[in-house]
Amino acid sequence: MASHKNQKENENSKSGFAAAPGRAEDSATNQAAGDAASAGESGSASGGSAVEQLQKLLAEKQELMNTLVRRQADFENYRKRVEKERHQDRHRGVEGLIEQLLPVLDAFDRALVGHDDPANADYRKGFEMIRGQLWSALAKQGLERIQSVGKEFDPNLHHAIENVATADHAEGVVVGEMQPGYVFHGRVIRPAMVRVSAPPAN
Repeated sequence: MASHKNQKENENSKSGFAAAPGRAEDSATNQAAGDAASAGESGSASGGSAVEQLQKLLAEKQELMNTLVRRQADFENYRKRVEKERHQDRHRGVEGLIEQLLPVLDAFDRALVGHDDPANADYRKGFEMIRGQLWSALAKQGLERIQSVGKEFDPNLHHAIENVATADHAEGVVVGEMQPGYVFHGRVIRPAMVRVSAPPAN
């Protein structure tokens, strides 16, 4: 009887020893699975962070490019504005000088009209040369004489000082010029002083 009992205990003991390795294997498998899951989660988090970083860098780059484009546009506008202002300042300076020289030009014209005597031919020729040189210098700067006689009266170009009753011209035509007018780069710096035709009195 005792022998049978000892034999059963021996079998139970062997059975217990045989089951232990199975539990150890299961534990090892679970540990590996947990480690793998942990590694997967860590890789996923790392990958997501890299994508976000890349997107952030791309957004910063685009913002810098936009800022650069705006700065270039602002600089180009500034350069054009400064160039335009410099050009206008130069025109104003030349215009002021021309306005001071117009009376000199008028004086030459009056002198040439008043000295038509053949005895003063050389004197007149010298005046004509000087007047021509002065006019050439002014014309190169952009000065133009207003054409008046025979033209229709234009209040933007002409200053009427007298109405002349005549049947030889239609009403409102410039029939005489008392003082020439001038335009500088499209702007009237002095209107022409003119006589304008009017209908004859009945």
